[in-house]
Amino acid sequence: MAGTAVLTKILDIREREKQDAQIAYRKSVDTFEEVATELFELLRKKEAAEASYEKGLTSSMHLNLIQDQLAYMETLEKKIAELQRRVSIARSNMEYKQQTLSDAHVETKKYEKIIEFRRSEARDKVKKVEDSFMNEISIQQYLSHK
Repeated sequence: MAGTAVLTKILDIREREKQDAQIAYRKSVDTFEEVATELFELLRKKEAAEASYEKGLTSSMHLNLIQDQLAYMETLEKKIAELQRRVSIARSNMEYKQQTLSDAHVETKKYEKIIEFRRSEARDKVKKVEDSFMNEISIQQYLSHK
């Protein structure tokens, strides 16, 4: 059982690592969702700006307003490009954290299986000793009654 005590301590450490990995993964998912939502909102603004621009071209919109609209759309394009880069980074980070969590989960399961196997072996040993002892007692009782 001394071996399982050591393994149990290692399992506790692995469990803490797994919990830390879960927290880190959850934070990375939240960050990804936040940046992706921001990108989505900018894309909606860009779509609305393009619709307004198209409408302005078909109607009699003042030239300055058209230029302002174009400048606004260019600004949105730059922000969108930056956000796409941030979304990509956040996605990569999230995937890395997910892999780390998966690895931690596998490590935890390994130690759980090893501990269960060792405990099962110990129970089997105890059962064999008990069976042997009971057999010996039965033999002694049988011989003493003769």
